[in-house]
Amino acid sequence: MTHRPQNADWPADRIAEARAVIADAAQHSDHLIRLACNVLIVHGATEAERKDARVLLVVIDARRPVHAAQRDDQGRAGL
Repeated sequence: MTHRPQNADWPADRIAEARAVIADAAQHSDHLIRLACNVLIVHGATEAERKDARVLLVVIDARRPVHAAQRDDQGRAGL
């Protein structure tokens, strides 16, 4: 069973948090930035916002060391 918050505004709150993370990306971990990008890729208000989130996700992924990316890919292959 999944717990659902009582506040009907929770999706808007999560989108606002994602925008805040991306606006101050230098202060957040790559993992948190990836999560924020994924939220905005799916729920962004405009096509431009969704595109910008996709581009930022590519940039963040490009910063990862190759061996970490390969380790992640191997872990996903086993799922």
